[in-house]
Amino acid sequence: MAEPTPDSGELDAARRRLAARQDALLAALTADGPVPEGFDAVRLRVQRDALAAKRAGVLARVAPELPAILGDGYRPAVLAYVRSHPMVGGYGQDAVAFARHLLTGDRLPDRATRRALEAWLGRRTTRPRGRLARLFGKNGG
Repeated sequence: MAEPTPDSGELDAARRRLAARQDALLAALTADGPVPEGFDAVRLRVQRDALAAKRAGVLARVAPELPAILGDGYRPAVLAYVRSHPMVGGYGQDAVAFARHLLTGDRLPDRATRRALEAWLGRRTTRPRGRLARLFGKNGG
């Protein structure tokens, strides 16, 4: 005897429930969201911290100027940022977004750090990137 197949309404509802659970898990792993029901809070926190540390490390490799500019303040600042700002785009865009975040409000320790970060951001956002830009000599290749 064949199993009864769910109708499209039941499938849509199941898909919505699954999507909601996936969104909740992603928020818990990347943005300090609450631990979804059925997950171990300690293990989830360990994984979230590992993912945040990984993203901080990749940002440091993609934009090594940021840890140089921020010094000892880089790690706490980037970890706070990644826990409250999901990554959109690639790591280069993430580094720029992080710098912009730091420049808003009173997040930097002194004027020299602010000026250095503003200069880095200016260079990073105005210079064409990639091989074609260097070939054609546009803005500092």
